Amino acid sequence: MFTRLARHVEEDHLQPMNAETRPPLKAAHPAYFTETVEQVHHWTDRLFSFRCTRQPGLRFTAGQFVMIGLVVEGKPLVRAYSVASAPYDEHLEFLSIKVPDGPLTSRLQHIRPGDEILVGKKAVGTLVPDALLPGKTLWLYGTGTGLAPFMSLIREPDVYDRFERIVLLHGVREVKELAYSDYIERELPADELLGEIVAPKLLYYPTVTREAFRNTGRVTDLIRSGKLFADLGLPAFNPEDDRIMLCGSPEMLAETKALLEGMGFEEGANSRPGHYVIEKAFVEK
Repeated sequence: MFTRLARHVEEDHLQPMNAETRPPLKAAHPAYFTETVEQVHHWTDRLFSFRCTRQPGLRFTAGQFVMIGLVVEGKPLVRAYSVASAPYDEHLEFLSIKVPDGPLTSRLQHIRPGDEILVGKKAVGTLVPDALLPGKTLWLYGTGTGLAPFMSLIREPDVYDRFERIVLLHGVREVKELAYSDYIERELPADELLGEIVAPKLLYYPTVTREAFRNTGRVTDLIRSGKLFADLGLPAFNPEDDRIMLCGSPEMLAETKALLEGMGFEEGANSRPGHYVIEKAFVEK
């Protein structure tokens, strides 16, 4: 069995919950599976991840998302969340922001092991290799929780078979928001089953915008200046060789889309592969 993404995730920062904040339990709806929360990890006061059970009937491709949520006042309250775990894992893992007044995240951030959540029965999304034309280098660019689908993709052997190199770019404001960085840099390349294919092909480039770090600045600015490519020792983007997946804030997506199309890149879709793809489903801000 492949090493599980969440094996390093510890249950911490769990606060006691009262009847008003605890999510409803034993909720059921025909369009959703009812899953049980197994582990919760609070990375920061604005970012957390959690692992839950997975029904055998749920099938997904690395990079896809499902609708997840809670039952509120007798009705499902759900949002789109990319699956961070690999398609072969026995559990599901998700990465989420915390929004104090967000309809869902204001409640979801209080979940604890043993609580139940709703998970949609169908996975969809455009961040899949089949939506891209063949190429040499696959660039995975996520900001904030936009990292989630790429955590699944970098653990999918088929992705490494399709590309000569995988580059994971993750942009955040503060160093502590670099979720899973230790796993990406140390654990995954050393995995007894995946390490042999991951280590020689995966490059990780985290960058921070609001404090000192080994890489600083917005990825789009680093692309324009050429610093990103100089740091990685790779040539600048070109439509012939590079394929790009984007997931993050609407602002980042719009800016990067304009930047890429100015270089001659064409957006792809499941029905029409292209040079780059965007995940437009984004959890509430």
